[in-house]
Amino acid sequence: MGRYLRLYLKFVRFSFSKAMEFRLDFFFRVVMDFFFYGTQLAFFAVLYGQTQELGGWDRSQAFVFIAGFFLVDAIHMTLFANNMWMLPILVNKGDLDYYLMRPVSSLFFLSLREFAANSFLNLVLAVGIFAWSLTQLSSPIDLGGVTLYLALILNGALLYFVLHICFLIPVFWLQSARGLGEIFFSAAKYSERPERIFSGYLRRALVSVLPFSLVASRPAQILFEGADSSALVNIAIVTPLAFGFLLWFWNRALRSYSSASS
Repeated sequence: MGRYLRLYLKFVRFSFSKAMEFRLDFFFRVVMDFFFYGTQLAFFAVLYGQTQELGGWDRSQAFVFIAGFFLVDAIHMTLFANNMWMLPILVNKGDLDYYLMRPVSSLFFLSLREFAANSFLNLVLAVGIFAWSLTQLSSPIDLGGVTLYLALILNGALLYFVLHICFLIPVFWLQSARGLGEIFFSAAKYSERPERIFSGYLRRALVSVLPFSLVASRPAQILFEGADSSALVNIAIVTPLAFGFLLWFWNRALRSYSSASS
């Protein structure tokens, strides 16, 4: 574990150094995320200009929910997104060999090598938006509830990463330019909407098969309504199963990989 931590700190140090060499790109990436946050907040502001509730949540609760999604998105963009972007390219060019020959987990190396320094600043902004959204709630939330919520948001960030990479792994067989990445980004829109606006089989799928509702919506529901044992058990079961599936899927894909030397 200590070896992996030291390696990751070197990744972070190198990424900040590289970001400072291209400061204009760094600046525009920060601005781009500012616009993303602004459009999402504006979307919900417009919705609540027409209705008092959405999925059982009022305006202040919806802003807490979307702030939670901002946290997940900022964590994903900071830690994983750049690495996910490169995965299909590495597979198609046979450049994955560089990662497989390293004396560390290939999944760790591929998933975390690029730390997005510009998105780290937006993570700080997302934390600020979340803190502001809590002050807008009509009913105060105790510290224990906020602590549990943040733990569930971190779990949601892990699930979001697992779902993203699982949609990319089929590139080992499809040899497409982006795997199923475009399908992932379309499906990920479900994580930006309250779970209760969906019903039937779709709602069940979003908390089990493709657990996008566990990313930000279910944590917000637990924050507002209290810790429900069935909801917590659902998260506790789905998360390790999803990660276990990722490990199996990744190892299965590596056995199908045609390296540059083959």
